[in-house]
Amino acid sequence: MSSDDVRKRIEETIKGHRVVLFMKGDRSSPSCGFSASVVGILDGFLPSYHTVDVLEDPEVREGVKAYSEWPTIPQLYVDGEFIGGADIVKEMHARGELRPLFGADAVSPRQPTMTADEAALKELRAAAKTMGAEGAIMRMEISGKFDHDLYFGEAVAGDFVVDLGGIPLHLDPASAFRADGIHIGFVNGANGAGFKIENPNEPARVRQIGPARLKEMMDRSEHFALIDVRTPEEWERASIRGARLLDRELETEILAMDRASPLVFMCHHGIRSLQAAERFVQKGFRSVYNLNGGIDGWSASVDPSVPRY
Repeated sequence: MSSDDVRKRIEETIKGHRVVLFMKGDRSSPSCGFSASVVGILDGFLPSYHTVDVLEDPEVREGVKAYSEWPTIPQLYVDGEFIGGADIVKEMHARGELRPLFGADAVSPRQPTMTADEAALKELRAAAKTMGAEGAIMRMEISGKFDHDLYFGEAVAGDFVVDLGGIPLHLDPASAFRADGIHIGFVNGANGAGFKIENPNEPARVRQIGPARLKEMMDRSEHFALIDVRTPEEWERASIRGARLLDRELETEILAMDRASPLVFMCHHGIRSLQAAERFVQKGFRSVYNLNGGIDGWSASVDPSVPRY
């Protein structure tokens, strides 16, 4: 593709969207710290904006540098105008100049509402008492991929503070956008104890579970469909009790289910089943899991009576 063609593509992208960020990676998964820092700032103002992953297109990566006469990535454009890279965006944010730039598109996150069960509150209060004596406060950060990080740190200007059973929990504005309705639980299982965070704002995605977690689900008689995507020949060699081999009949049956129905996919090692699981997420299912390690991992760590091959 000629340089003129690349320039035209860049111009069309910039003119086609009010806010455009040329970056490494995408909004939900930045591939460098500079891109992640700009995404974190923009997420505090804008529910949506357009991103271009320059790592997927070397021509655009070099072309946008020539277009802006700016040597680095990321690059932010608003209303067709080049604003700057990571350092300039940070400086403008610190001076309070970004919100006026976005105008009506800028949305302030509202005060989120969050809950926790008694077991979680007990653990959080004990931790807060210890860490609070050292001057630390409890924080939660929620990434664009909806990874939740609960830790102790310092208060930051602009934080949202949620009263969680008498415990002040601090969130940055971008996390506050994603936090409303969160419920924090505390579970004890074969893999140890820990917090379980349920976020109703999280988009549907395939979640990985290990063989031990699947065994727990079975032992607790949890309701879910265990779907084996291997070939009939593999099924004859080894199978897990309760699993059903995916065929047209089963697929028709699954597609008739409520989209909240839990689905667990499995194969030999977890690769084919991940692809199948993602296909059902695209069809609207919201509780979709993939057995990490597949039936081979199940045989190795849970039930050695299942033949390995």
